[in-house]
Amino acid sequence: MNLLPKSSKEFGSVDYWEKFFQQRGKKAFEWYGTYLELCGVLHKYIKPREKVLVIGCGNSELSEQLYDVGYQDIVNIDISEVVIKQMKERNANRRPQMSFLKMDMTQMEFPDASFQVVLDKGTLDAVLTDEEERTLQQVDRMLAEVGRVLQVGGRYLCISLAQAHVLKKAVGHFSREGWMVRVHQVASSQDQVLEAEPRFPLPVFAFIMTKFRPIPGSSLQILELCAQEQGKPMRLESAEQLAEAVRERQQYAWLCSQLYRKAGLGSVSLDLCNGDTGEPRYTLHVVDSPTVKPSRDNHFAIFIIPQGRETEWLFGMEEGRKQLAISAGFRRLITVALHRGQQYEGMDSIQAELSARVMELAPAGMPSQQQVPFLSVGGDIGVRTVQHQDCSPLSGDYVIEDVQGDDRHYFRRLIFLGSRNVVQSEARLLKDVSHRAQKKRKKDRKKQRPAGGPEEPPAAPGQGIDKSHLCCEHHKAMVAGLALLRRPELLLETPLALLVVGLGGGSLPLFVHDHFPQSRIEAVEIDPCMLEVATQWFGFSQSDRMKVHIADGLDYVTSLAEREARPHYDVIMFDVDSKDPTLGMSCPPPAFVDQPFLQKVKSILAPEGVFILNLVCRDSGLKDSVLSGLQAVFPLLYVRRIEGEVNEILFCQPHPERKLATSELLEMAQALEQTLRKPGRGWDGSYVLSDMLKTVKIV
Repeated sequence: MNLLPKSSKEFGSVDYWEKFFQQRGKKAFEWYGTYLELCGVLHKYIKPREKVLVIGCGNSELSEQLYDVGYQDIVNIDISEVVIKQMKERNANRRPQMSFLKMDMTQMEFPDASFQVVLDKGTLDAVLTDEEERTLQQVDRMLAEVGRVLQVGGRYLCISLAQAHVLKKAVGHFSREGWMVRVHQVASSQDQVLEAEPRFPLPVFAFIMTKFRPIPGSSLQILELCAQEQGKPMRLESAEQLAEAVRERQQYAWLCSQLYRKAGLGSVSLDLCNGDTGEPRYTLHVVDSPTVKPSRDNHFAIFIIPQGRETEWLFGMEEGRKQLAISAGFRRLITVALHRGQQYEGMDSIQAELSARVMELAPAGMPSQQQVPFLSVGGDIGVRTVQHQDCSPLSGDYVIEDVQGDDRHYFRRLIFLGSRNVVQSEARLLKDVSHRAQKKRKKDRKKQRPAGGPEEPPAAPGQGIDKSHLCCEHHKAMVAGLALLRRPELLLETPLALLVVGLGGGSLPLFVHDHFPQSRIEAVEIDPCMLEVATQWFGFSQSDRMKVHIADGLDYVTSLAEREARPHYDVIMFDVDSKDPTLGMSCPPPAFVDQPFLQKVKSILAPEGVFILNLVCRDSGLKDSVLSGLQAVFPLLYVRRIEGEVNEILFCQPHPERKLATSELLEMAQALEQTLRKPGRGWDGSYVLSDMLKTVKIV
């Protein structure tokens, strides 16, 4: 039986509705949900003694069920004579005080201010089928009549899917009239995805338009969104913001319905925001593992990532999360990252806060009463202390934070908030500082700190840094590349000239400075704020052997290459990031690997020197182009991929006859390591230098 129109325009046709209800018969047709699904919001905004007008009543049972629970002053109108006759016959004996009238809602016959509530369940959506002039004029007449028959303080309660053009029209009309506008989400995606046959892939909303007495000359708009039946309304500044907030909830509901219907949608992530501030509080990644054999207890689990560890490969990269899901043995695993700047009391409070939301993302086939496990590393949410936050004119917003690693050491990190999951620089804190931080954490548990209040740093800025330890794997590989200079056992006794472009926290040049006593280092940094950060928070300092130049690395290298008496460096290192995330290569900026510029780099490199470059490029075609360009200038090119990261370290030398076999490289690295391990050298020896070169490949 065809009960739906061939064109949405037929929704505004009297003939269509007459035929519809003749074919439908006396069976109720419920647009947008039953009374049980809507009663919470209806009871919130309608009082039992109020006089209610239901427009476009159809043969819905909504009025009857409201009547039966005490709302007995209800008038129903509809344009269809067929349905009005059906409803009169159905209710004549059981509900004698409820009336049904055939009436056009655009030309109502009631006196002004006759009702305290006008209830509309899907009628505005049915009439406003498009934005053609004729349709808009009809809707204007309808809404004007709604306003006319309502008393001051009365409410137009419209149940709608809140399509963009419907929301725009309704909000625009009533806000211009000086009414208070509230949009209330009444059917959550959780209600729908748990049904055997979900009715809508989008949530249902109620527009509550409250009629205020006009104030001449006032342009005040009151726009609110209420996301849950018991939730606190959120005030918004413009109709555009309200529309965007509704659209976000529609997209979330659509995503939930898709995740329910099928697994393996690819990389799915979303933010859950603080309802009061709108700031992101949790970032969720949905990971499906189709290879995991289904059983009763392995449908679904939640994994809470400890604070500060969201940047690790296992949690921060898609491939890592897939491996985590397979290891955990669940068909669907949701990883949850906790945001800096938010307060978390502990695992139990996080579980209570997330339980309802994450169930909306459950897969099909999960038993309805099954408890969903919350997993973590050691059952702890980790420790993160934001020590400093600022904004650089060049690098944007950044934070300095101390986090606890999996080995209970504390680490200080520099994070650019434009790439909040990328650690820009990292240094390990000395153990006594870590111990103080742990003591402070226990002390904080005993005393209540004001919400959002700052924590005292575990150490004075810049103090307590373990300078003998390199945290970043790509820095370890870059240092291991010094073995390419040959005779590594003599590196500590012979002069060594280095140029490092890109300072960050200063860990790389500082390590070379402290462990190679004859080295002379020039570091180039374009952002003066980063020099302040390195000095104040990462224990960096200049000396007669280490100078920092605040300059653009491109300009500085060019100026050196153009000198009559060019300097010649034994080692040139590029560890500089790109500020443009759209390029497909985040390190270095493309201009640093242009062939004309690489020729300038070659001109200031000693004949037996090595040029070491940190490359971060996800575009395989672009990476191949970069490698070809490098090899055109530096015929001898080694590549070392950093396991679990996108980074690749490139070791470039100008003379191909200096090519070394892998076994020779390892011997050189071992000789350098033995030299560094000698007493008094200050190296912590926490990693094996030769391991850094085991997987080096010659291009």
